[in-house]
Amino acid sequence: MGEILTAAQMRAVEQAAIASGEVTGLELMERAGRGVVEAILGEWPDLAAGAHRAMVLCGPGNNGGDGFVVARLLAARGWEVTAYLCGDAERLPPDARTNCERWRRMGELLPACDGGAPAPGRAEVEVMIDAVFGTGLARAVDDPCLWDWFQLIDKALEAGRPRTVAVDIPSGLSADTGEVIGGAPAHGRRAPRVMLTVTFHAAKRGHFEGEGPAHCGRVVIHDIGIGRWAGAAEGRS
Repeated sequence: MGEILTAAQMRAVEQAAIASGEVTGLELMERAGRGVVEAILGEWPDLAAGAHRAMVLCGPGNNGGDGFVVARLLAARGWEVTAYLCGDAERLPPDARTNCERWRRMGELLPACDGGAPAPGRAEVEVMIDAVFGTGLARAVDDPCLWDWFQLIDKALEAGRPRTVAVDIPSGLSADTGEVIGGAPAHGRRAPRVMLTVTFHAAKRGHFEGEGPAHCGRVVIHDIGIGRWAGAAEGRS
């Protein structure tokens, strides 16, 4: 299985890589998004040819930025992609905002929450991608609208369609313990179960501990080219 990191260790490796000046956060985001697309096509080869329909749910941080890259790359393959944003585009971190703007030049960006319920038009979607929160999440997801979205994604697991994918880790799941942070909400779910999780550089503890195995589905680790700085996970340069 290889190395398994905590969220803090992963952050240290990324920061060391960026601090070296040899790679930027924007480049890492592009590599991550490309890795998600490669994993989707590898998991479901029938999607490699032709145009398909996907929905990408993007969050207010860099995980959402990864999602915008995924949306753009799938659209470039001829897919019909709908992107939704949880939050305010003007408050996105710089790299995520850049990728949001790149997506807006290609397709429409819709608000994820309108009246507290998921947007319509999802029944015909073939792939649903959760890019809301990543491994840095340390608080419970308290937005009832997101509970509804997560339940929508979760139900696809039982139905067998559409295919569901999490970027880095299913939103709402602790990367360190595998617990659903905050437990069961009044309705819906605080974290979705997905068919495929694509994480970067190394697996995280939460993928395999606690409720992680039940939520992550198959875990694919994508190399984003920061192995040279792996020592930063243990405090080494």
